[in-house]
Amino acid sequence: MATDDLTLVKRVRSGDQRAFRLLVERYQRKVYSVALGMVRDREEANDIAQEAFVKVYKYLDHFKGDSSFYTWLYRITVNICIDVLRKRRGMKGVAVEYDETNQVGTSEANLGALGTRLGTNPQKSALRKELAEKIQEALEQVPEKHRAILLLREVEGMSYEELARTLEIPKGTVMSRLFHARIKVQKILSEYLELDESKSGVGSE
Repeated sequence: MATDDLTLVKRVRSGDQRAFRLLVERYQRKVYSVALGMVRDREEANDIAQEAFVKVYKYLDHFKGDSSFYTWLYRITVNICIDVLRKRRGMKGVAVEYDETNQVGTSEANLGALGTRLGTNPQKSALRKELAEKIQEALEQVPEKHRAILLLREVEGMSYEELARTLEIPKGTVMSRLFHARIKVQKILSEYLELDESKSGVGSE
């Protein structure tokens, strides 16, 4: 049975380096996925993922455990991404053991429900790939705050409560921001997805 996050955190604090490697292995794909979806550059996404784990290790004593570890980790990741997008520069930090072969981006995740409109028919794989590219293009056109919340919700599957804790905003703001993010992306994709005007703004749960 896998060791829970809080137990691993305690072990890291006591000097167990293997426990930290386990945390990296557990979350590196998700962190990379969020970073890639935000900055749209593989090398930069790798830098961000490494920087996120460096910050986690450095500031682990600041983690109080009142929220889940991955909520704290994603908050760090999103903040780094936003900073990178604003400054558009590479992140530098101490390298951690990070498996670059174990990666997945938003194009593979297909942004949850947005990526399932073409079904799973193998004959439509080319269309699904094209849709993933369209989704990426659409994401580039929305503000960072909307991009972040859409990725965390659709790709990572975070609940409204988890999003509120991760982004440090009220739940009402989460719902409003997510709604507007979905509207913007679906509006951009509406012609490609052949959505009629009445459906292009649907984003409620």
